[in-house]
Amino acid sequence: MNAVLRHAHRLEKMTTTHLDGVMTIENEAYPFPWTRGNFIDSLASGYPAQVLFGSERRGDAIGYFVAMEGVEEMHLLNLTVAPEAQSQGHGRFMLDALVDLCRQRHALQLWLEVRQSNPRARALYQRYGFRDIGVRRGYYPAAAGRREDALVMSLDVSGGAA
Repeated sequence: MNAVLRHAHRLEKMTTTHLDGVMTIENEAYPFPWTRGNFIDSLASGYPAQVLFGSERRGDAIGYFVAMEGVEEMHLLNLTVAPEAQSQGHGRFMLDALVDLCRQRHALQLWLEVRQSNPRARALYQRYGFRDIGVRRGYYPAAAGRREDALVMSLDVSGGAA
């Protein structure tokens, strides 16, 4: 399916001009979304960020990712696909692009946190080859002023196919 996606879809470097579409997806996808300020700060810091476009939304954004570089590693901060475009290979397509970017920048590991209550995302990352590393207690905001744990996952991106 990714070969089809590569021809029908395109990734662009995220800029502030994309933020209206990005915020629409973010607010549709999450009960506790990132703020516009989170995205602006990430872009101002030079974090790698890309927006996925495709036919599902008549040329509008259907997904995006934001990552942060470290020494020989990359940390995925946000990877989101519009709810109506999920389970169609877009998340994997963006992960492929992020792993390519990791390798271009000589990262050896790709890290992420994912909500324990997000089985769809956890399954995507596990199928992709990420392994469970640990738990960050109370990492995410949750309903009624509570906090939710995050599962920390890592992928070796030092070489070979993902």
